Amino acid sequence: MTGPRPSTRRLTELDALRGLGALCVLVFHYSTRFHELFPQAAHVPFRFLGGNYRVLLFFAISGFAIFFTLDRIRTTADFLINRFARLYPAYLVAMLLTLGVEYLAHVSQLLIGPGAILANVTMLQGFAFLPEVDGAYWTLTVEIAFYVCMLSIWKWTGLRRLEPVLLAWLALRWLYALWPGMPERIVMLLVLRYVPFFIIGILSYRVWAGQRSWRQQAPYAALALLSIATIDSPDIMLAGLLLLAAFAALTAGRLHFLSLRPLVWMGGISYSFYLIHQHVGFVVMLKMAEAGYSPWAGFAAAFAVALALGTLINRLVERPAGEAILGWWRRRRDRAVPRETAPSRA
Repeated sequence: MTGPRPSTRRLTELDALRGLGALCVLVFHYSTRFHELFPQAAHVPFRFLGGNYRVLLFFAISGFAIFFTLDRIRTTADFLINRFARLYPAYLVAMLLTLGVEYLAHVSQLLIGPGAILANVTMLQGFAFLPEVDGAYWTLTVEIAFYVCMLSIWKWTGLRRLEPVLLAWLALRWLYALWPGMPERIVMLLVLRYVPFFIIGILSYRVWAGQRSWRQQAPYAALALLSIATIDSPDIMLAGLLLLAAFAALTAGRLHFLSLRPLVWMGGISYSFYLIHQHVGFVVMLKMAEAGYSPWAGFAAAFAVALALGTLINRLVERPAGEAILGWWRRRRDRAVPRETAPSRA
């Protein structure tokens, strides 16, 4: 086992995996999901296999990357502000842009009611079982629940002996499988459908950071895979095996070949790109088809629009707004420390 690595180091291979995942999401939505929603429209003559596999990669990446935040925070408020700064500004702008495009284009299949729109402003619509402005936003409900779970672990049990907590988490997943009537909100809040994939990322980070060895992590990784094997379908099990192999290669430094500049760049804008690509891309493809353009032209135009908007949101909103919020919070926290520690005067 190597010595601990500083968690501030940028891991370009992880960005490359994000970029690869984002591209797979786009191709799946534009080739398969578009045809499901708009069967009357001309579409590209292929279906991208993948189903939900693509999001499993994102969940494993989140399990790995959450420690870049947890290793830097001192309080619960630090964590909440960090996650708000990371997620909300880009989300709000992408959501409003998506709504504007949908309403201007009069695409009724994509529209939702005003109550659901207001719930979407809070980013908590999934927990109220309300539809999302964009279908891709369902994963944000899973991510938020995962953040709540990890913050609870950090606050109440700590991270030094994390693996026994992961065993308890997997045990709850087996309980969920044996108890079909478990309340849905409990299932959602404990991310019981997807927890093995987050755990693959968590175990991998601990190895990469030099806190554990793969020999020590092997029993927990095996139990995560066993959880998938006993609850999910064989294809999801195969996805779990491939993810574990990919992250083992990542921790061993064997994914350098993925660190291609386009993929790393794509990974850098992947969150904003993910937020804006689906429904806006559908509108572009639908209008291109109505205008008589070939499906391939519509596909290319939708990709170009999503890429341009994702880049703009990342450069003009996600990065500057996130940095501004975090800078404000650091200044506020640093001003509060002297007051809290200063001796009282008689």
